[in-house]
Amino acid sequence: MSDGAVAVAAIDCGTNSTRILVADGDGRPLARRNTITRLGQGVDQSRRLAPDAIERVVATLRSYRGLLDEHRVSKVRMAATSAARDATNRDEFFAAAEAALGWRPELLSGDEEGRLSFAGATADLDAADGPFLVVDIGGGSTEFVVGRDEPTGAISIDVGCVRVTERFLHGDPPHPGELSDALSVVRVHLDDVVREVPETMDAARLIGLAGSVTTVAAVELGLATYDRERIHHFVLTRAAAEDVFRTLATERRDDRRANPGLEEARVDVIVGGALVLVAVMRYFDFDECLVSEADILDGLVESMLSGPFSASGS
Repeated sequence: MSDGAVAVAAIDCGTNSTRILVADGDGRPLARRNTITRLGQGVDQSRRLAPDAIERVVATLRSYRGLLDEHRVSKVRMAATSAARDATNRDEFFAAAEAALGWRPELLSGDEEGRLSFAGATADLDAADGPFLVVDIGGGSTEFVVGRDEPTGAISIDVGCVRVTERFLHGDPPHPGELSDALSVVRVHLDDVVREVPETMDAARLIGLAGSVTTVAAVELGLATYDRERIHHFVLTRAAAEDVFRTLATERRDDRRANPGLEEARVDVIVGGALVLVAVMRYFDFDECLVSEADILDGLVESMLSGPFSASGS
């Protein structure tokens, strides 16, 4: 970057991963990183962030600090989502994160998280192709946002790849009864989505976000090396999603990790994530899902460049 150039950074401290996007003053990406940190380890049962989980995220944030310095970042939005919402000791994590990075996380509600994800995912889509149902499958929660160029409804449910795995999928591979129980519970949550946001049933196109969705796409494509350009706006058919889910759900963990496109750190939770994706496609009767690499990070960046938000750090 040239002297005086403005750079901003968005950081997402999610249940399963910690990610950063650094962008210039025009919103062009300068750097992206994604690290599986599993902040939500055990939170569903304990309602506390584990000390080793906090340390994994803090160590990652220390490494991200180098990117902030390298690109002379002037504004940062660091979002904490489902795991932090559920944890009684989130202030302990926030203090450690601030000490490591120089900026303090902000706790997003499920609605705020979904709306930021919608902004990122639909920025380069034609509103005439909507209304869109943007579904962000995270580790601890899944956000549903519907609209064309602006959201008209949003809801977050406590369903995600880590939460589903920890609650239901204990066998190796998961037993059919475990999968059936998990699917039944997800369907109940989807009933809640439709009851609270009925316009979700009128969406013309499904947009899928986050690691579970992009991983299912990568496995379907057989990507030995992850290729963001091939994943972004890949059209994943329902038949393909069902096939990937069936394959992964019937393999032992040691066999599952051999699938091209499946990174090691997701081996134990991908079945839960694929299950949520398949349940959504079945419930809303979508024959395909447009996979998006643009998500909450892009929405956070846009909010800093076009809105009143400003943040400063040490």
